[in-house]
Amino acid sequence: MLHQNSPSDCTSAEFEKAAIKRFRTLALCIPSDCKVFREPWGNHTVVCLDFQACPNQLEITKKKAHLLIKAAQELGLAQSVIFRVEKKVMGWKKIPAENYTSKQ
Repeated sequence: MLHQNSPSDCTSAEFEKAAIKRFRTLALCIPSDCKVFREPWGNHTVVCLDFQACPNQLEITKKKAHLLIKAAQELGLAQSVIFRVEKKVMGWKKIPAENYTSKQ
């Protein structure tokens, strides 16, 4: 019988959930109603923050983008952070390449 936390029990979906959960714990400025996920953009991966459920928190969170970038760097999650409301992109912060590659 496999142990509950065995690598054989892990799926990429579970890993993704764990990574996003860890990202939220590192970037405490993310509102609880904000949807956070990763998606490919061309040859890159971006962390998307969707403020559909809390549009009034968008500008406040954008001002704290340095915390989001630091958390994404710490975890090696993406090359950029995108702020959006549903499909409409409301802002974009690129993670400096030298900082992103140093964490991998």
